[in-house]
Amino acid sequence: MWLRNADRKVFYLINTKLSVSSLDDVMLLLRQAYTWVPLYLFLLLFFYANCRKFLLPIIALSLVTFAFTDFTSASILKPLIGRIRPCHDQSLPFTVNNISGCGGLFSMPSSHASNHFGLATFWFYVIKETLNRTWYWLWFWAFIVCYSQVYVGVHYPGDIIAGALLGVGIGSLSCYLFNNWMTRLNTDITRTI
Repeated sequence: MWLRNADRKVFYLINTKLSVSSLDDVMLLLRQAYTWVPLYLFLLLFFYANCRKFLLPIIALSLVTFAFTDFTSASILKPLIGRIRPCHDQSLPFTVNNISGCGGLFSMPSSHASNHFGLATFWFYVIKETLNRTWYWLWFWAFIVCYSQVYVGVHYPGDIIAGALLGVGIGSLSCYLFNNWMTRLNTDITRTI
């Protein structure tokens, strides 16, 4: 019970107290898929230029990561858990500042959180393993997308945490698969030399 109350209090703080009308359009933009198309194109070109040998596994596992995080969160866990979105929740003792429309009935886990944290986990690992670089900004990218979900009134912070944990778990599994694929590719290249 205390966890639910804490979740609602943090939601109220972000959605109502920290809400500033001049940020509304920015938050709406952050949660739209088309906003991030330039980032995806940049990463595709970056991987092509720097990790060409592993480009097929990177693209394939990025798509697999997204498919699994999205399907698991939206089609399996949300109906199973059945937590009502704050913008649909009539039991809240305050008015939700809903600026984006409410969407589906259920909210846990957040699909935005699982998708973005899954991809951030996978890409962070790939860049670290193949190029020995640490791109911490990928975590910030996933975080701001998730923050916008609470800000616009469609998710509680607990939904975000659950989605992020799911995303990191599935992203980590993709990292494991990538590592195996990378090992096989390196072995095959060594055999042909």
